[in-house]
Amino acid sequence: MSKEKTPNCKVVLLGESGVGKTCIISRYINGTYDDKSESTNGASYASKTINYENISKSLQFDIWDTAGQERYRALTKFFYKDAAIAILVYDITRKESFEEMKNYWYNQLKNFSGKNIIIGIAGNKSDLFDKEAVSEEEARKFATEIGAIFRLTSACNNNNIDELFYAVGNLYLDPKFQDNFSGETPDKNGGGNIKLNKSDLKATDIKKKKKC
Repeated sequence: MSKEKTPNCKVVLLGESGVGKTCIISRYINGTYDDKSESTNGASYASKTINYENISKSLQFDIWDTAGQERYRALTKFFYKDAAIAILVYDITRKESFEEMKNYWYNQLKNFSGKNIIIGIAGNKSDLFDKEAVSEEEARKFATEIGAIFRLTSACNNNNIDELFYAVGNLYLDPKFQDNFSGETPDKNGGGNIKLNKSDLKATDIKKKKKC
């Protein structure tokens, strides 16, 4: 592996309450699944470093799990304004979670995130395929329209979660992306864009996540 310093990449998971954001993170970080996990209040933080042996690089994901409840939506904006990657999560058995992902969460990203943010979409709870309310075709069509990486995932069965994070991280490490990454907000003086620090917020600013 390269001896270069491992870069940090801020990732935020967004979506309605109950779609499985916390369980996805717990499965990815700890390899565990808890179907009785409680909804996240505010936000919680976890991190994981992965190696990309094909390009001899490593990457540390600084992952923020945000609350989906409406009362926390104003707070959530604080966590994704300087994220490099956003993963939009919906529950394949709940049509309304997919519609909110499209009509609210994606629009929030457009309005408040850096202009070149990488977007992943997780159609979660694929183990409940017999109760599917959102077809894979419909979800893939939306992902294509917005240029997002799409995977059907299951925290319960550990399906496609590693693959989704690997895919968005691989895109982040692409030199073409690094050349264009903003992580930026508009310059108030009209002078284009200003660079924000891509390091994560201090974990002590919010309660740390212990388990799913």
